[in-house]
Amino acid sequence: MRADDRTGSVRTGTPGRDGEDRKDNQDNQDNALGEFLRTCRSHLTPVDVGLRAGGRNRRVEGLRREEVSILSGVSVDYYARLEQGRERKPSARITEALSRALLLDADTRKHLFRLAGLNPNLRPDSAREHVHPEFMRLLEASHQAVAYVLSPCFDILAANEPAQALLSPFAATGRISGNQNLIRILFTHPQARRYFAEWPSAATASLHTLHRNALRVPGDTEIADLVADLAAESADFTHAWQPNAWQDRTAVGLERAYRNVVHSAAGRITLAYRVLGAAAVPGQRLLLAAPAPGSRSAQAFTYLLAMGGRHPDAVATLTTANAPGSRRPG
Repeated sequence: MRADDRTGSVRTGTPGRDGEDRKDNQDNQDNALGEFLRTCRSHLTPVDVGLRAGGRNRRVEGLRREEVSILSGVSVDYYARLEQGRERKPSARITEALSRALLLDADTRKHLFRLAGLNPNLRPDSAREHVHPEFMRLLEASHQAVAYVLSPCFDILAANEPAQALLSPFAATGRISGNQNLIRILFTHPQARRYFAEWPSAATASLHTLHRNALRVPGDTEIADLVADLAAESADFTHAWQPNAWQDRTAVGLERAYRNVVHSAAGRITLAYRVLGAAAVPGQRLLLAAPAPGSRSAQAFTYLLAMGGRHPDAVATLTTANAPGSRRPG
């Protein structure tokens, strides 16, 4: 899609779309952001973004809201509120995720940011730039241990290769990136409760820390956006976020929250965690983890790193496809 199709010269008439757009149609001047998102969505097909096209009975000209949600990681409910004009101030992180999902070029991305009331120069995709230098030094030096950095709202800002392997079940595009959020994973990813062997403790400790971060960094809109988004998407989160659901409990620290995981490629792994903070970046944390030397978990962890976090079947398929003399499609 060309920039001149989506910026100032975007056609604002309602393209003959399905009932959801006719129902939500509002005056363009009052809802410029929502109208712009709808227009961008209508100009893309599932094939454009790597999704299956679906059957002949597809009634939507472009992408469905559900498909934008899958691509961006923004809940369907929150995205619908943006299009309908019931929500008009998305965060930079959400706006960046939508610009990527809708395949916006540089000029159109800037237009989207301006409609959202944001500085187009904000770049959540360069999340590593926000990591404290000492954290980054430790992360890059930790070749045999898991190391990843969490923002105050639990966005995964940076992760070394062992962390990429450990968290690989949640990597939608092959690698964990700054657009992925650990609390969102806990409450919305279908594998979360199998992967986190002590899921209740992981969820409680994470929410306890998130609440403390909200008090320590009151101007962080990313936390408020995350809470609003998950409250609309997950009944479990809504219940767990109530103060009486976790305030009276003896909170487990993050050092113990994620220590036991069950990875599909390597089985159960127990890790000892160390969590570091820095006064210069309130709420940001570096998590370092490693299994006990000589343990069964150490063997499983070594195997996981050798497999690159992939399931053995996937590696076998890749190896067979690349083997000498193997037949390649052509």
